[in-house]
Amino acid sequence: MPAEQIHLVRHGEVFNPQGVLYGRLDGFGLSDLGRRMAQAAADDLAARNRPVVALAASPLQRTRQSAEPISEAFGVTASVDERLIEPENRFEGKRMGGRGSALRDVRNWAFLVNPWEPSWGEPFRHIATRMLAAMEDAWQAADGGDVVLVSHQLPIWMVHRRLAGESLAHDPRRRRCALSSITTFERRTLASGRGATATRFVEVGYRDPAAGLGARATDVGAV
Repeated sequence: MPAEQIHLVRHGEVFNPQGVLYGRLDGFGLSDLGRRMAQAAADDLAARNRPVVALAASPLQRTRQSAEPISEAFGVTASVDERLIEPENRFEGKRMGGRGSALRDVRNWAFLVNPWEPSWGEPFRHIATRMLAAMEDAWQAADGGDVVLVSHQLPIWMVHRRLAGESLAHDPRRRRCALSSITTFERRTLASGRGATATRFVEVGYRDPAAGLGARATDVGAV
């Protein structure tokens, strides 16, 4: 019997005093506030009274740390899935706002020619494909119960847009994927035309359990 629900959880706030875009760089773990946010996500999942039977995280420090309170809450060991990782980005280690930002440096303008791809990093379609493959494998591998996958803002948002039938190109400022938020999916059989049916993932919920903490959080790590 496959999984019942797949929960995509975003990591909590990262300790990033320089305000750089950290991307896949090493050494960017959760702040104290970020750990509290991750705990809020774990508490929300536990309060649902649903069995979480499997847990996986991106290989980056901030996602592995965000998985820890979920692991403790449900007594499951977190595995690492490379497909859940933050996308590659040519602006890693740079500040994206204010004086001296990467966007004001003419040497970087060549990376901004195609925001629909995007030209500065991993193509949106690649992100959506690898994330959905990770979800499919996790769903198939589970023996009932729910699965939690801890990932990053853009990968989770790509899943949302792909399954909603929306263009993957978008305005990053309008993503609905807060720190330590939980986006939930189920596998459902739907009509696909001429009496045929198809089974696919459908988004069934979004929660922001760390919203009360988020007002004090800094979230500048991705584009």
